[in-house]
Amino acid sequence: MLDDASDIHPLFHGAPKSTEFKKLRKRIVQNVREAIDQYGMVERRDPDAPVPKWLVCLSGGKDSYTLLAILYELKWRGLLPVELLACNLDQGQPGFPATVLPEFLERMQVPHRIEYQDTYSIVMDKVPAGRTFCALCSRLRRGHLYRIAREEGCSAVVLGHHRDDILETFFMNLFHGGRVATMPPKLVNEEGDLFLYRPLAHVAEADCDRFAKAMNYPIIPCDLCGSQDGLQRQQVKQILDGWERNSPGRRQVMFRALTNVRPSHMLDPKLFDFAGLELAEPGELDAKKHEH
Repeated sequence: MLDDASDIHPLFHGAPKSTEFKKLRKRIVQNVREAIDQYGMVERRDPDAPVPKWLVCLSGGKDSYTLLAILYELKWRGLLPVELLACNLDQGQPGFPATVLPEFLERMQVPHRIEYQDTYSIVMDKVPAGRTFCALCSRLRRGHLYRIAREEGCSAVVLGHHRDDILETFFMNLFHGGRVATMPPKLVNEEGDLFLYRPLAHVAEADCDRFAKAMNYPIIPCDLCGSQDGLQRQQVKQILDGWERNSPGRRQVMFRALTNVRPSHMLDPKLFDFAGLELAEPGELDAKKHEH
């Protein structure tokens, strides 16, 4: 990966030259390419049709910066045949540094749209004291992003959720929701007119953190959710951190399990026809013995 100014996108100008960073960057690129290929995120199209356009959601956190940079690297190298439009939804949080992302995106020569919608006031008004903001905040944000995607002619909304987000959501559903489910890497919205992609699905949160810090991207923390102590997600994160400390690599093993589901070894009759299972006839058993 050369980093001459004429060879690489401005998002990578000034990238560290260390072997450690090059390995990190290569690993994230490989993880993202794997997810895009495995889950079919590049839409099949007629060669004469317009190139698909993705709305890449940028919050200003480490994950969304990593997502944007890696997608541009893949596009820069001819490996991602899509048009990218970065989008930040300014939700009206008090103290949000509104100029940071526009200035960054202009400097990085990234096409973008900045949208202001005061969802913060709605969330603060509607959510009772002591309750978490995440569900309503996410729902309002998602609605605006879908609208923006339609207005911009995008076929997909692209989010920066990583491997650890997916694992945490799985355990939150398991512990608190009574279901086995998590964030899928690819889905179609309820209206059926937009894809939602998570290209960082195979990328570890720690890698996003190291990458964004090494590139010195201007990180903007989310103070709305982070200000609430005792969130279920924080509790689950602490549990996973403890497992990882006691058994390094545990997160990756658990994530691999999510990609290796056996419906016949679960308990959901909607996924497997347990009632329809039948014993083999004696003649069939004899035939199978002879085969072996």
